[in-house]
Parts: sequence; structure tokens; C-alpha cells
Amino acid sequence: MTATASAPLLRTPGLVDAHIHPDKSSWTLPWLSRDPAGTLSELIENDRAVQAGYAVSVEERAHALLSRALAHGTLAMRAHVDVSSELGTANVEGVRAAAERLPDLTVQIVAFPQFGLLTNPGTLDAMAAALESGADLVGGIDPGGLEGDLHGHLDAVFGLADRAGRDIDIHLHDGGEDGLAQIREIARRTIAGGRQGRVTIGHAFALGDAMLPSLGATLDLVAEAGVWITTCALGADPIPDLDRLERHGVRVALGSDGVRDSWTPFGTGSMLDRAHLLAYRTDARTDAELERAFRIATVHGGELLGRPEIADWTSESETRLEFAAESLAQLVVDRPAPQRVLVGGREVAAR
Repeated sequence: MTATASAPLLRTPGLVDAHIHPDKSSWTLPWLSRDPAGTLSELIENDRAVQAGYAVSVEERAHALLSRALAHGTLAMRAHVDVSSELGTANVEGVRAAAERLPDLTVQIVAFPQFGLLTNPGTLDAMAAALESGADLVGGIDPGGLEGDLHGHLDAVFGLADRAGRDIDIHLHDGGEDGLAQIREIARRTIAGGRQGRVTIGHAFALGDAMLPSLGATLDLVAEAGVWITTCALGADPIPDLDRLERHGVRVALGSDGVRDSWTPFGTGSMLDRAHLLAYRTDARTDAELERAFRIATVHGGELLGRPEIADWTSESETRLEFAAESLAQLVVDRPAPQRVLVGGREVAAR
């Protein structure tokens, strides 16, 4: 931390959005009214309809959101982008084109089978094609609750990742003991395939239920497998106990999930806002607890995405953010926009 004549200047590492869906966003478009939905399947069907109705391209909508994120200090993100038999690889190509217009922002793309992998014939082939069209990782979604075939789904996801030499990032909304069983199976396959540190589970709502008898054993296996957990602190979604995850050695990163899309009217494109929400949802009060929320949104994300200039950041780093704030704790509470965003010592602006 350094000082200016007018206000304290706080230097920080860059922010990382470890779980976002830029191809779904309506950012900068007229207000989008959302249909009610009570189940995951209904949300997915609403999303399918909304995406089909967009008159503005994926590239332009994604570029608008990515530009906003960069201007607010996000220097790296993992984008989950829809791939299906109907969409083919178009959304992946649109997000990749948007990312290439912003060279100061690292964007990892996950080929994401939102509309089903086994249940939507042709999607597995489209996923393979997406890995040749701009996607970096293989995604998956609720092998049990949505696909109804835990082992078949994971065989397809891990098999594709093995053939292509890619990492894995799986959405898992299923809760209860069934959700924990799916998490353990993913961890076992990670260990068996020598993929420690190369598999992520997004949401992992089952980890947020402290009353589940197998939670402790599940966390131990997740830690042994080096499986990352990403949480988004959205709405009423369950959030794991951060203290408990730390005790078990489970690594956590933070994402914004949907931003102004068919799923939610919320989201600002600022990961500092998301760190604030994580702190609020986990009842952070002390400076140490508030600082942890910021660390999860920065350093942890840098570790997950392999960005050493974020993961190993020091106050002398040329890649940094600068805020008018007294401390990280105040920063998380007040959520100001950065005064400067620097990459390699050069001030950058979204273009």
C-alpha cells in the first residue's frame, strides 16, 4: 500500500472470474424480462428460448461483458460456453472472437453441454469439434440429476478430455448425499487418471450442507484429488463453509456465473462485487474474513487458471490494480472501481 496526497492508494493483484457464461449475457441490450422457473430443467429451457431470440451476436454481447469485466479489474476468466447439437461450435467461436479483441484479458473457454450430453444426441461430437474451434477445457453438467447416468456421463467427459489432452470443469447442482456421491466419483476418477489439480467442480451445492454424514469424507477425497471447487455466491444457492474447506485442504475459487442472462437479472461484471457477495453470504466480519473473500477472487483464481502474475503477486508486481482504499477489508465492503488497471506496467483499457 502506498499513499497519495488525496487518498490512500491500495495495490492489489488482478481479479479472476473462475466461472462465467458470457455467451448467455444480454449486457448492454434492452431490459430482458425473465419467465418464472422453479427447476433446473425449466431454467435451461428458458435459456434455450432466450438465446434463440437474441438479435445481437454472441461475439458482440460477450465482448461488451468482457470489456466491462476488464475495466473493473478482471484479468483472467474461465468462460463456460454452450455447445450442443443445435448450436454446434458457434457460441465458442463467438466468445473466442470477443476474447481476441481484448488481449489483456486471459479467457479460458469450457465446452459446456448445457442442454445435455448423453440426452442430446450429437452433442459429444460437437464438444470434440469445439475443442478444435477455440475451447480449452471439457465441461459437463449434473451427471446424475440431469443426465440420469452418472458413469455414462463421466465416461464421456473424461474420455473426451483424455483423447484431447484437456482439463475438465463440471457443473454440479445436485444436492444431498447423491450430490456428494457424484463429487466423490469425480474425485476418484481424477486420482485414477493422474489428473490431480486438473479437474474443477462448479457450484457443488452438496458441499454446502453441513448435516450430510459423508461431507467430511467427501472433502478429504476432494483434497486428495486436488479437485478445485468454484462457487458463485448467487441468490439462495448453497455455499460451502469456507473454514471447513480450508481445514480439509480443499481449494476454492470464485465466479460470477450468469450476468444479466435468462437465469438472473443480477450481475455487474465486477468480481469485486462478487467478492463482496461471498463475504456477505459467509457472514464475514473480521478483516481476515473479508481479506479471504478477496484472496479467493484473486490469488486462488490465478492459481486455478495458471496465471503466476496473479497467483504469486507482490506489491511490486507490474501487473496490478490500484484502488483508492485503506485496506483490502474496506475494499471488499465498499467495492470501488479500480483507479488503474495495469498489465506488465502498462495501463490498459477495454477496447
